[in-house]
Amino acid sequence: MNSRIVILAVVARPLYLVILLASLWVLLRGHNEPGGGFIGGLMAVSATILWGVAHGTTAARARLPLGDAVWPAVIGLLLAAISGVPGLLDGEAYLTHRAWTLAFVSVELKLSTVLLFDIGVYLAVWGALAGYALALLAVDEQEQEGGPA
Repeated sequence: MNSRIVILAVVARPLYLVILLASLWVLLRGHNEPGGGFIGGLMAVSATILWGVAHGTTAARARLPLGDAVWPAVIGLLLAAISGVPGLLDGEAYLTHRAWTLAFVSVELKLSTVLLFDIGVYLAVWGALAGYALALLAVDEQEQEGGPA
């Protein structure tokens, strides 16, 4: 028996995108203001949970980066770990901040190891917590279908 609420499924489509865009804004805003990878990652998890409740866990898993919760978590951990290496290479302590400016035609793009770390945290939080939440939702789906818990 499919007990999905139609209005939730309809509203989830635009709301999912709005929540993900807001999570990216919080991620990028976190360098100068409160926010960053952790809070942005939690917002992305909420978008995934919304999609899971509205369309099912299989559909929600398919919307995660690389179609699985494990890969964003692994890639996020690797990015966060790699962000500390430039400091080591310069003879400083691990995770010492480094910043660079890339000049394009008329635009300067500021990059830093802090941004790389925040992106890593964002992906790790999104992957790990979304995977956990979707596993819990899958148990609930099985119980509603009358399958084993």
